[in-house]
Amino acid sequence: MEQWQTLRTWILESRSLVFFGGAGVSTESGIPDFRSVDGLYHQQYAYPPETILSHDFFHTHPEDFFAFYREKLLEPVIGPHAAQPNAAHQALAQWEQEGKLTGIVTQNIDGLHQLAGSRAVYELHGSIHRNYCLSCGRFFGPETILRSQGIPRCPCGGVIKPDVVLYGESLDQHTLEQAAKAIEQADLLLVGGTSLSVYPAAGLIRYYRGNRLVLINRSATQYDDWADLRIDANIGQVLGAMIS
Repeated sequence: MEQWQTLRTWILESRSLVFFGGAGVSTESGIPDFRSVDGLYHQQYAYPPETILSHDFFHTHPEDFFAFYREKLLEPVIGPHAAQPNAAHQALAQWEQEGKLTGIVTQNIDGLHQLAGSRAVYELHGSIHRNYCLSCGRFFGPETILRSQGIPRCPCGGVIKPDVVLYGESLDQHTLEQAAKAIEQADLLLVGGTSLSVYPAAGLIRYYRGNRLVLINRSATQYDDWADLRIDANIGQVLGAMIS
């Protein structure tokens, strides 16, 4: 296909490629997203998922929060059948090792980019792999929460909170600034697996100053008219083909 060949050429010519991705990057590894037909928002719970994963709910209903968090966010990533990086993660890690890719800006919290070998990853919404005590600040791995019962607590007695951005919380300003700088300096910006509907993350692509903005997504986005190249396909399928 002509679009795919154009993308292949642009990637070969790039010296500062940046990737911006969302939940669609991880669904190909078996991790459910939120907004698709089979996503968490379309499943039935005692409370809406966006309510459960909110700052207020975490503090007012911590046991319900952690029950949902363990089952829906931790189990798919570090459980017995843990998800593995797919072709998209692997392609991006390879480009970074080759010195071509300069950054990955992700809305995902699963750490699959790092598992694939990527290091320059800007996690806009935090990571399940980092957890800290609200009282003393001590850090814990995700297994501590997965193995715990009820509300996970630090030896000091404080509640352990996942270092993820909940609804009602602000994104980390330093991470935002780093991501914006990486995008601004890119000569090729690949955007994939995201509806570009969650702000302020989606607004970051406005920092791009080049003329090679590529959108790879199964559905339309509000930024389609901004794209210099638009490919309607799964992100793993496309990026995997670029390194095969």
